[in-house]
Amino acid sequence: MTTRETTDGARAVAGLLLAAGGGRRLGGRPKALLPHRGRPLVEHAVRVLREGGCATVHVVLGAQAGDVRARASLPGCVLVDNPDWEQGMGSSLRAGLDSLAGTGARAALVSLVDQPGIGPEAVARVLAAYEGEESLASAAYDGVRGHPVLFGAAHWAGIAATAQGDRGARAYLKEHRTAITLVECGDVARPFDIDTEADLTHLE
Repeated sequence: MTTRETTDGARAVAGLLLAAGGGRRLGGRPKALLPHRGRPLVEHAVRVLREGGCATVHVVLGAQAGDVRARASLPGCVLVDNPDWEQGMGSSLRAGLDSLAGTGARAALVSLVDQPGIGPEAVARVLAAYEGEESLASAAYDGVRGHPVLFGAAHWAGIAATAQGDRGARAYLKEHRTAITLVECGDVARPFDIDTEADLTHLE
């Protein structure tokens, strides 16, 4: 891929960070505001998307969205409120994709705020798989699909129609599994989630 193609891809692909979770198993602490390296975790996740090549980043907020806006420094990001965040990841994915409509983005690179072990290298690899609005690509870890995931705009309506509960785009991706480009990232990232108190040991 040439430098020009890489640059055009970064402009065409918007980063979409799902950061609405309320941290039910973390005592109701919003995941976006968990401390990591002295700052809210959401700031780290946005930086990863930008350093990985996403020129535009939309951030979906939900639990204590007002506090996140007040405490996190997210300059240049498009902040999207999801009033239905308690319904699960699917509602945040729908809100995020809806926010991209009409922006000129031709694909969305979706990442989750609670996966700090996934860094810019994995984002860059998945971004490099972008070829156009029909693209479907996903990071893989020892061959198992994970995040981040790239959805070309041609797939957004179908994903939104099937994104329910905490399953996100799982049903759509299962139906279209033969069209997905898997990008191995196990050598550069660790796809753990921050879900419980025990998982907080992954944060610095």
